[in-house]
Amino acid sequence: MDGVASMLSISVTAGLIALVVALAAASGLGLVMRRRAGRFRPRPERHSAETLTADDLGGPLGRQATLVQFSTAFCAPCRPTRQILTQVAGMVDGVSHVEVDAAARLDLVRRLGISSTPTVLVLDQHGAVVKRASGLPRKADVIAALGTVVTVPEGSDSAVERA
Repeated sequence: MDGVASMLSISVTAGLIALVVALAAASGLGLVMRRRAGRFRPRPERHSAETLTADDLGGPLGRQATLVQFSTAFCAPCRPTRQILTQVAGMVDGVSHVEVDAAARLDLVRRLGISSTPTVLVLDQHGAVVKRASGLPRKADVIAALGTVVTVPEGSDSAVERA
């Protein structure tokens, strides 16, 4: 009976160690993913020449820049993302916000390599993809991303200038 108890004790200990290692790995991965969510990064090289038109988006391009949001009906962070992008587009002259239903535009989703919603693209005045973020972005990050493509007239009090 002593041998069985010893083996059982070793199995329980090994199981607990495995559980602790798995929890630590999952927590680390969760922190990394949370840190990356909503952060704008330069356009991926494989999509570096990607340009979108008003026909692609189903809405007009902005005079200076366009904020494109890919959403789905079941996406919880899409609603606050929509609010942030609408606010920023309203604050910066020449910037428009276009929302694309990812489920209805699978051709565009595949073409751009979009794997989650919300995904936000910042387009320049010609429709070229300049920046990209997956997840709920912060308002300040959206403004900073726009700052790379929007020109602000001297003497204006624009949100891009304040960022």
